[in-house]
Amino acid sequence: MSSQAPRLPKAGETIHGHKFFIGFGGKGANQCIQAARLGVKTAMVCKVGKDFFGDNYIQNFKDNGVHTDFVGQTSDAATGAASIIVNSAGENAIVIVAGANMLLGSEELQKALPAISHAKVLVCQLEISLQTSLQALRMAQENNVKTIFNPAPAIPDLDPDFYRVSDVFCCNESEAELLTGSSVANVEEAHRAGQELLKRGCGSVIITLGPQGCVVLKEQESTPKHIPTTAVTAVDTTGAGDSFIGALAYYMAHCPTMPLEEMAHRANQVAAVSVQAIGTQTSYPFKKDLPAELF
Repeated sequence: MSSQAPRLPKAGETIHGHKFFIGFGGKGANQCIQAARLGVKTAMVCKVGKDFFGDNYIQNFKDNGVHTDFVGQTSDAATGAASIIVNSAGENAIVIVAGANMLLGSEELQKALPAISHAKVLVCQLEISLQTSLQALRMAQENNVKTIFNPAPAIPDLDPDFYRVSDVFCCNESEAELLTGSSVANVEEAHRAGQELLKRGCGSVIITLGPQGCVVLKEQESTPKHIPTTAVTAVDTTGAGDSFIGALAYYMAHCPTMPLEEMAHRANQVAAVSVQAIGTQTSYPFKKDLPAELF
């Protein structure tokens, strides 16, 4: 559920908004759907409730060409939901309730193993239990599947093993700040935070910086690279990071020999399109809507 208002309310304050709509979201779902819209074959592994939202969620995946064989339904919890407020500058505040996704466990991952082991890329976040996410990343690594880990919603005491099973550890500035304990407000600070994260065992690190683009750090290279993005007028930045990660997953699967910096450059451009429209998945571009040179 998303509301637009002139500003974000203060604690205890009620303000008037001017637009409200219900759409589909969730970090993993957003990332999966952005990748699918760019033309790569995708499958989602998650759990939804046996409720109105769960039924509609599954249909939305199908409508976007996402395989739903591993989307389970349960009566033991409601479908996960998020409440989003967007201000006039396009900035947002979000509260998520993971719901049924927290019941996803080893049994479901074993059922999905054939799909995971034959994938080119696995993307994980923290909207499911920590152990389930870590197990999925380990399963991918054991089967030589490239991994993207997005530590969101971020927690400060992340299990060190997450770094070691991440081919690409991709986070935004606030997540990098929480994980490293250092301010990440500009490119220089992102370089420092990225080097700290890289030391923890990742293959590479990408820190997204909104309108400042992103920084890319690789294990085998000593110099971090800043990848700027096109200046656009943001209407709604909700889900822009997920658009970036979905696009990155597409390029990793579709163009495995492309340098990571070029993948990030192109993913920046896809995400820049998403912030120019309202909503999360509703703002995500299809391949046909994007310049041919991105493909």
